[in-house]
Amino acid sequence: MDTAWFLQILDREGRLLADAAEQAGVDAVVPPCPGWRVRDLLRHTGVVHRWAAGFVAEGHTAPRAMGEEPALDGPDLIAWYRASHRLLVDTLAGAPADVECYTFLPGAPSALAFWARRQAHETCVHRFDAEAARGGTPAPIGTDFAVDGIDELLRGFHARRRSQVRSEKPQLLRVRATDAEAVWTIRVSQDPPVTVRGEDADDGIGCELSGPAQQLYLALWNRVPVPDVSGDPALAELWREKSAVL
Repeated sequence: MDTAWFLQILDREGRLLADAAEQAGVDAVVPPCPGWRVRDLLRHTGVVHRWAAGFVAEGHTAPRAMGEEPALDGPDLIAWYRASHRLLVDTLAGAPADVECYTFLPGAPSALAFWARRQAHETCVHRFDAEAARGGTPAPIGTDFAVDGIDELLRGFHARRRSQVRSEKPQLLRVRATDAEAVWTIRVSQDPPVTVRGEDADDGIGCELSGPAQQLYLALWNRVPVPDVSGDPALAELWREKSAVL
């Protein structure tokens, strides 16, 4: 996990998000986020940026609430978002590699690596939202980055007890990126999902979700349809209905 690589992506994605928001206008509807307009997207993402930067800059080792969303609108709101993004990038870039602060997903080699990765993916998904509001062709997502984001979602977010992906009957769901050597097997039961990399338990796979990593990444975050579903469609629907991150 290369922190500098994630920071470069975070820097790019935040700039693209702000540009798309400015082009769309703050009153534009955000299709992947029902009920949101671009102003809601900017306020939410900017608050998240400042919340994340605060943990690293101030060394908070316990969770804390996010700040209030600003009452700004129009060009002032876009400028505030750009400043929030810049604050986050500069904070992470200037932090010591061994900074100690709160994190909330397993697997990161350091707190700094965790926040660089988490905010890069947070910003990428919301950049896609802003570009959906603007219309036109969205910027591409690199295959390696998309694979990493799928891994973070499956083995990070959905490893937590708060994951809502549960099934009375134990089932196996496979996720396969067709343009990379990346496969995950997810055991869905009454407990939190358990995900392993690879084609574990070849027998008994109830459903497979597959496609190019970029499309699969966005599909698993419920931004676009899953490119290809084979096997039990009810298991794919279970994911779609229950996988929202809380």
